[in-house]
Amino acid sequence: MHTNSWLALETSTDLLSLAVSRGDQQWTHTSAGGAKSSESILPSIDALLSEAGLSLREVQAVVLGRGPGAFTGLRTACSVAQGLAFGADLPVLPIDTLLAVAEEARHAQSSAGQAPVARVLVVMDARMDQVYTAAYEYDVRDAASGWRCVQADAVHNPEQLCWPAEWAAHGFVAAGNAWDIYAGRWPTALTAPQLRAMPTAAALLRLAPQAWAQGLAVPPEEALPLYIRDKVAQTTEERMQAKQAAAPGAA
Repeated sequence: MHTNSWLALETSTDLLSLAVSRGDQQWTHTSAGGAKSSESILPSIDALLSEAGLSLREVQAVVLGRGPGAFTGLRTACSVAQGLAFGADLPVLPIDTLLAVAEEARHAQSSAGQAPVARVLVVMDARMDQVYTAAYEYDVRDAASGWRCVQADAVHNPEQLCWPAEWAAHGFVAAGNAWDIYAGRWPTALTAPQLRAMPTAAALLRLAPQAWAQGLAVPPEEALPLYIRDKVAQTTEERMQAKQAAAPGAA
């Protein structure tokens, strides 16, 4: 096993994001996700491992973006992570997808030479006219401390978006992919900069050492997707009603 070598899988959105690290080096792959991810994920993983000069048994763990997110994508990533880890006798390191969004926003700001991000409100499209949310704080004075969740994953209507009350006295950024989708429906009190950020496997790699140190690795059979709502699809009648309600001139 190579210390600080990881294989990361993130398929909670319409993108398939994979990454492999070996020490300070990193190899990534991004392509269309959804239904297509089940066809391309294994060949893409093999290609990344080959580029890195690693066998699967040499990585420290399979890092899994566990959700919340698209039902099919999460099931695909979870099944592949379990199968690969079981076959190679590896643990799985599940990491919240919304935390990966916060980390991607922090990394993008830092890479652009902008002020360090200390507080991130994550807002991701959950479809069904809702958004997934969570809030995280990062100690910019002590990077080793990493991220701390201050508002757990939840699902809301856009109008019900909320953030920690104590943040009112501090600046924060809002990061995710829902801004254009639900434009005009956000609370008027939301004046924070709105950044577009997606969960990536590269972000999972950056989060992996802290998660590992916290003892969050689990046996393959215990690596499960994170669902924060029971209902994952609308009926045909519900879709028709939503379409009619959104039509111009609808009462």
